[in-house]
Amino acid sequence: MLEIALPDPDAFLKIKETLTRIGVASKKDKKLWASCAILHRQGRYYILHFKELFVLDGRPSDITIEDIKRRNTIAKLLEQWGLCSVVYTGALPQASMSNIKVVPHREKGEWTLLSKYTMRSERKRND
Repeated sequence: MLEIALPDPDAFLKIKETLTRIGVASKKDKKLWASCAILHRQGRYYILHFKELFVLDGRPSDITIEDIKRRNTIAKLLEQWGLCSVVYTGALPQASMSNIKVVPHREKGEWTLLSKYTMRSERKRND
């Protein structure tokens, strides 16, 4: 998990929505699988790769260093866009942007946005 700080209370929902548009894409099908999610626990905020969420749930996960690099790169993008600041001050290994697709908000309707993980509260609402 990578801790972040939010500049204001509205940033949580902005980040949550933005993360639905960042991930791994199938350009021919115009499908995007979100790579990361934001988590709020005990007054702190974190960016997690979806495979880290499986670990938190006690489910099997095959998380790799490439997944962690992708998470770090996505967190740094959010920071560059002014949506958060990364709390960790050391060097973070980064993934190539060629491995990450960002769907602009104006193109959101043209893509099928998918998630490989559903948060517990969302699962309860959908059950």
